[in-house]
Amino acid sequence: MQLTGSQIVLEVLKEQGVDTVFGYPGGTILNIYDALYDEKSIRHYLTSHEQGAAHAADGYARATGKTGVCFATSGPGATNLVTGIATAYMDSVPMVAITANVALPSLGKDSFQEVDIAGVTMPITKHGTIVKDVNKLADTLRRAFAIANSGRPGPVLVDITKDVTAAKAEFKPAEPKTLKLPVRYSKEEIDKAVRMIQKAKKPFIYTGGGTIISGAAKELQTFAHKLQAPVCDTLMGKGGFDNLDPLYTGMIGMHGTKASNFGVSRADLLIAIGARFSDRVIGNAKKFAQGAKVIHIDIDPAEINKNIKVDLSIMGDVKEVLQKLNERLPEMERDEWVQEIETLKEQYPLSYDRSQLTCPYVLEELYKLTDGKAVITTDVGQHQMWAAQFYKYSEPRTFLSSGGLGTMGYGLGAAIGAQVGRPDKRVINIAGDGCFRMNMNELATASRYQIPIIEVVINNSVLGMVRQWQTLFYNKRYSNTILTDRVDYVKVAEGLGCKARRITKIEETDDAINWALSLKEPVVLEVVIDEDDKVFPMVPAGSPISEAFDASDLKE
Repeated sequence: MQLTGSQIVLEVLKEQGVDTVFGYPGGTILNIYDALYDEKSIRHYLTSHEQGAAHAADGYARATGKTGVCFATSGPGATNLVTGIATAYMDSVPMVAITANVALPSLGKDSFQEVDIAGVTMPITKHGTIVKDVNKLADTLRRAFAIANSGRPGPVLVDITKDVTAAKAEFKPAEPKTLKLPVRYSKEEIDKAVRMIQKAKKPFIYTGGGTIISGAAKELQTFAHKLQAPVCDTLMGKGGFDNLDPLYTGMIGMHGTKASNFGVSRADLLIAIGARFSDRVIGNAKKFAQGAKVIHIDIDPAEINKNIKVDLSIMGDVKEVLQKLNERLPEMERDEWVQEIETLKEQYPLSYDRSQLTCPYVLEELYKLTDGKAVITTDVGQHQMWAAQFYKYSEPRTFLSSGGLGTMGYGLGAAIGAQVGRPDKRVINIAGDGCFRMNMNELATASRYQIPIIEVVINNSVLGMVRQWQTLFYNKRYSNTILTDRVDYVKVAEGLGCKARRITKIEETDDAINWALSLKEPVVLEVVIDEDDKVFPMVPAGSPISEAFDASDLKE
């Protein structure tokens, strides 16, 4: 079957089960878009900006577990994907970015809109390549999907010269293949883990995004209850362990709960599952979990002993390793340890000022009025931490946030992708006013396709998290963090084709949320809060997590 390169691209996408693509056309990728014109089984969503396309593909992947796909043309189109690709790379999101470049004879001549995008993205992709031969196109794309999904997932970039998209080649359909990684752990390591767990008096489980990626939520729950061990999670691990489970202690790290931070500091065994000991979690590495032996279960050998030296590593798929451990472990009783942690939870609950309108209040009302069933996406900053603290996540893939890169402007595009991928769920993005301004043009995408996301803009007229640091550590020298302009976010939203309301008082909250939930179209809720609201608890950068403090500690 003779097909053009453009037709081969679409045929391979269909082979891989792809039915959704986010992108933006341009000169070098026009042949692919021309082929797409006749393709009925692939939905293409035209975003307002290529960065929005990358974030939408990322959100789609995180919400569904499938591989996200985005298209962009050469030059600025391709480079506009870079932040979205880096975001996916840092958080291990399977994504294939397909770009087109200038024709082969024009490469290396500083041609119009020519950029070596494979070179540009080399440090932030699992793999990247440029296709200069149409006969290699199909297999290169197939390999891209296999790499994106194998082991620790991540983004792959495939750049295709324009002449390849027009040239013809013989196309033979093929079944999707996965790259099977060798089993790296041994029976002896499983045996040693079992012995360490049985010997421990105060085990603590620390779970990250790997638990969600591997689909190991049920195995983790069984594991925790067999051990009768408390469980904390990272930002990326939200929903991997039911937040309503009595063993759950909250998030760990810089803005984690005191129960988690203090509990891990008292443990004699820390079991890290699909987590990478990031600086935002461990604080001062030399003083992290000093009294505990550490077991690290992770699929990526590069993470072992990178930030924290461990006593035992088990390199493998989290789901498979937990299944092996659950088969070997008996039911254990650690009532005294569980009660000690329960006392910490009672002594140090999350709290906020209930006398005025705040982001935590709005999140608790969102949780109540959605029965905890929504998919929450976030941008980055104070609102992100509040969303992690005050909305409870009982299922995997219901909290989507830029954890590793901390990308402001991530949430709106991700919400669009998540809503497209999960039409059975209501998707709500929690944004700050600073983040919203970065990519608010994607409201036009949501309104064009009538994608019923709810965009909650927490407006404190400042860059909240940066201002919080300036308040606490920079003597209140508010350099360039006060947004003293006159932007009317309700009018902006309406101008981009969305319904919108402003909330300024507690009494207006429920009515506005119910109104937004009743609509089957994109809605913006602007929530006006005080500029000095802060996220607590907090651990100063570089300090031990055992030194977490909150507002009451500051007053003392």
